Amino acid sequence: MNIDPTEVKNILIVRQHNQLGDMLCSVPLFAALRKKFKDASITLVASPMNYKILFNEINPYIDDVIVYDKSTAKHILRFIKKLRSKKYDIGIVPSTFSISRTSHYINFISGAKIRAGVNSIDGKNKKVGYLLNVKKDVNWEEKKMHQTERNLDVGRLIGCDLTAEEKKNISIKLSKEEKEFAEKYAAENFPDKNREIIAFHAGAGKVANRWDKDNFVNLIKKLYEKYDCYIVLTSGPIDNEITDYIKAKLEEKSIFVNIPSGMTTREEGAIIAKTSLYITNDTGMMHVAAYMNSNVIGLFGPTNGYEWAPINDKGSYIQSPTGDINEITVESIFEEAIKQLDKNNV
Repeated sequence: MNIDPTEVKNILIVRQHNQLGDMLCSVPLFAALRKKFKDASITLVASPMNYKILFNEINPYIDDVIVYDKSTAKHILRFIKKLRSKKYDIGIVPSTFSISRTSHYINFISGAKIRAGVNSIDGKNKKVGYLLNVKKDVNWEEKKMHQTERNLDVGRLIGCDLTAEEKKNISIKLSKEEKEFAEKYAAENFPDKNREIIAFHAGAGKVANRWDKDNFVNLIKKLYEKYDCYIVLTSGPIDNEITDYIKAKLEEKSIFVNIPSGMTTREEGAIIAKTSLYITNDTGMMHVAAYMNSNVIGLFGPTNGYEWAPINDKGSYIQSPTGDINEITVESIFEEAIKQLDKNNV
């Protein structure tokens, strides 16, 4: 669809899911919208959990965020009032994994003149097409399309896209304060600049996405023995039991473990950017690390690596041959880690 950018004043993006990875895979779409509609005000509908990773004073893509808080009737009414406070020329719903009726209803009640999204995904149709006036049926799975490309495919409905070079330049912009925070943290915790810093994320929201904690222990031991490296464990609120177990097992072998805590996701990402390598399950932090242009190895069991892998040039992934993440061997990741670290030192 050909739209005159000069006639577009306000754009709404509805991405209200709680999963951090889903939100971060939408960033190229946000960039494509900004590229085409340079002067438009772009508003994002996001969950209370995720909006802070993107929205701050230096975000180049998003001008405003409306937090979709459905915890009480009062919050919902407040949300609708703010949603209806602008006249949107375009409303877009980047459903790329499954179709969310809630997102399409939000887009519809916003009053957006152009309402763009997908009608069905790989033959699955939730009959939301009547809420859209720019739509198409997509078959992404047969094309093995990455989630970032799926998001851009939705943007292409209204003429928004990025070149290959522009895709490479997508990143999470850190503030001066966030960079200084990471510099100070690294100076205090990793003073020897000649030692590698290798970080790990052993948790995940879904049990099936978690490589066994003893596998992480054994992998870390092997890497520590080879590189005498600093060891960092990142951890979400639900991962503490796993992280504490790994830390205790390693400290039995006199391997000190650094666990960043009491900081924002963005600050944690700034620390990851200081590491030599980040080995992680399929989690939101994997995508944060990729947007920090870090060296990342993603581990995939039942989910498809080709669909969710870290998107930067430094990223790689290992896919279980059976769908069971614990079919991935310690040795295979150890070998991939050596390759990544050797590339760093060329």
